[in-house]
Amino acid sequence: MKPQKPIAAFLAAALGIGALWAGSAAGAESLQDVMKRRNLSQQDLLAAAKTYVPTGKRDEFVAFSSGGQSGQVIVYGIPSMRILKYIGVFTPEPWQGYGYDEESKAVLAQGRIDGRDITWGDTHHPAMSETQGKYDGQFLFINDKANPRLAVIDLRDFETKQIVANPIFRSEHGGAFVTPNTEYIIEAAQYAAPLDNKKFVPLEEFNEKYRGGVTYWKFDRKEGRIQTKDSFSVELPPYSQDLSDAGKGPSDGWSFTNSFCSERYVGGIEKGRPPYEAGCSAKDTDYMHVVNWKKAAELVAKGMAKKINGHNVLSIETAVKEGILFLIPEPKSPHGVMVSPDGKFITVSGKLDTHVIVYSWEKIQAAIKAGNFEAKDAYGIPVLGMKETLHKTVQVGLGPLHTQYDSKSCVAYTSLYVDSQIAKWDYCEGRVLDKIAVHYNVGHLMTMEGDSMDPKGRYLVAMNKLSIDRFTPVGPLHPQNHQLIDISNDKMQLLYDMPIPLGEPHYVVAIDAAKLKPGVRYKVGTNSRTDAPSAGAVRAGEEKTVRKGNKIEVFGTLIRSHITPETIEAEVGDEVTIHLTNLERAQDETHGFTVSTYNVHASVEPGKTVTVKFKADKEGVYPYYCTEFCSALHLEMQGYLLVKPKGWKATKTAGAEKAIYSEDDYKKQLKKVADTQAVIDQVVGYITSVNYKDFPDVVNMMDDAVDQLNKIKDAKAKHEDAAKKKDWNQATLWAEQVWQYQVKAADLGLRAKTYLEQNGARKGK
Repeated sequence: MKPQKPIAAFLAAALGIGALWAGSAAGAESLQDVMKRRNLSQQDLLAAAKTYVPTGKRDEFVAFSSGGQSGQVIVYGIPSMRILKYIGVFTPEPWQGYGYDEESKAVLAQGRIDGRDITWGDTHHPAMSETQGKYDGQFLFINDKANPRLAVIDLRDFETKQIVANPIFRSEHGGAFVTPNTEYIIEAAQYAAPLDNKKFVPLEEFNEKYRGGVTYWKFDRKEGRIQTKDSFSVELPPYSQDLSDAGKGPSDGWSFTNSFCSERYVGGIEKGRPPYEAGCSAKDTDYMHVVNWKKAAELVAKGMAKKINGHNVLSIETAVKEGILFLIPEPKSPHGVMVSPDGKFITVSGKLDTHVIVYSWEKIQAAIKAGNFEAKDAYGIPVLGMKETLHKTVQVGLGPLHTQYDSKSCVAYTSLYVDSQIAKWDYCEGRVLDKIAVHYNVGHLMTMEGDSMDPKGRYLVAMNKLSIDRFTPVGPLHPQNHQLIDISNDKMQLLYDMPIPLGEPHYVVAIDAAKLKPGVRYKVGTNSRTDAPSAGAVRAGEEKTVRKGNKIEVFGTLIRSHITPETIEAEVGDEVTIHLTNLERAQDETHGFTVSTYNVHASVEPGKTVTVKFKADKEGVYPYYCTEFCSALHLEMQGYLLVKPKGWKATKTAGAEKAIYSEDDYKKQLKKVADTQAVIDQVVGYITSVNYKDFPDVVNMMDDAVDQLNKIKDAKAKHEDAAKKKDWNQATLWAEQVWQYQVKAADLGLRAKTYLEQNGARKGK
């Protein structure tokens, strides 16, 4: 069907191609031609206009997705759905050298369990740091379900700074969730096990000796690190705990954790028993755990916790006696407990039910204060009545799984796993407002800042487990599908299918991009994993190689297009440590470093110092080079590690220099230098004629350019001295080096000039 002209004109303008609609130069396609050729509808173009981010523009939101079995975090933009970065967390990430340089190896080593290195993880639930219940863009936390661990990512540089292993759990799914001021990061166990992890306990003693729990990791905002000594756990029955959420506003100070398999059933088809899935779904309800974490922290401070593996644990008996732990029946097999933005309601849905249950915090609190309990569980924990604490029950569809909130009052969205739909509903009045199909079997969903006290609305992302027929086939293992949905209107609109090619992403959080304030460079000589000065850092001219016995320590630098030193000599059996400092100040001037066959790699961002370490165990010649395409002379940014046999003595050989240059070659080189200087002078003239000092990125580029030009004096003296001696080889090569410094300075100058022109620089200093 031919689009109506007014709408088509609007879409064309939104796509920046209005001129094409009316027709264009002969041979060029019009918008109508493209629509016909690609069989696109008016609705397709509207969706495209809503997701299109023009070149040079940026996304409104930044999403942080778990990377599932990759053990990493995926970062992408919304609405463009462009992948921006993978963050190495629990597993090595080669591009960024994570797990290949000594600094990041030290972070990964924090995640050792039972003395073993664990080089894989199953990341599930990222959480953003909050201030007064609102995302602040400072830190990201994420859990490892397979190996109960939690990681801290600093969003100043998007690097993993810390990994903590839970000392009492053997698995966990219910992390990470933060309290409203990021006082604690909540991590709940999943499959029950003996908490001391020290000896075998038969499954026949499951009810008596296996336990679950929820851990509250104390976070030091100033240090940007979890303080394990101030952290604690609350012991829970051997139900399979699942996800959590922290109270907000009136419910602040409390947390909520749901569960499944509250039957405490132990399978065993090998012994003729029905499998876990039968015994763990026999009852109509499971339990939501309600914990007063603020009072729990006070009890720990008073010394009322017991120590298990050096970790503070409040026993079930203490928690019940002190009135900090309660249970409420909840829908069967839930996956998520979500507190409303105002903190007044708690939403739970069960995958084996068709309803979403909305609890009232006011009613929960009243029942607790009145001691109005319908029973106690097998471990003596008071159980509040579902009816007495209920606000609304809403039938939304088959397999309700996870809920997020809108910026509009009382509006929520729930994923329907079995129906493969998203339900939009009103949790105040208890009615469904809209539904939209997704593809296929949606797990979690996410709205912009939708689990905070200040949801932004606008967009929703459905995280679908199956893609089946959505994308070009790439073998039996299909990508998963994150679908972007417009929720700004009464009716939801599907905008974009995004294949996820890494791990099995589980959950995502998204933040207003304006809240993120990442740095673009480090203070020169920084160990980025500790945020402290590196002992291996040196400045230009301070490079050195130190030998002590069979240990060689290299203190080197990187700057376009040169690795200092260019040659490292060792003997077989030497332990080689190489520290490298990136001296660049210009934004995005990253260098990489690797040594052939030694399985080391470093990504060295501006100002950063990185260390690689290895044993030179085989004689030979090993090139090393910059792995990041950093300049026109990237390929020449190289050097050699020479590993000599023990006792090797040099013999007289022909010189390495074979090129022969004449006086004419030298003169040609001088002309090239003069011509290049004229270009530099012209560029500098423009830059200094405008208000360039108002642009910090330009100032840094200019500083780097001046550094390059300052190197010319020494090279110029050398080529002039060689010319006086009529050593045309040395004269020409040193003059060439002068030109190389000029080229790098000119590259920076031209980038600075373009930046100023594109960003509205004005005449006058």
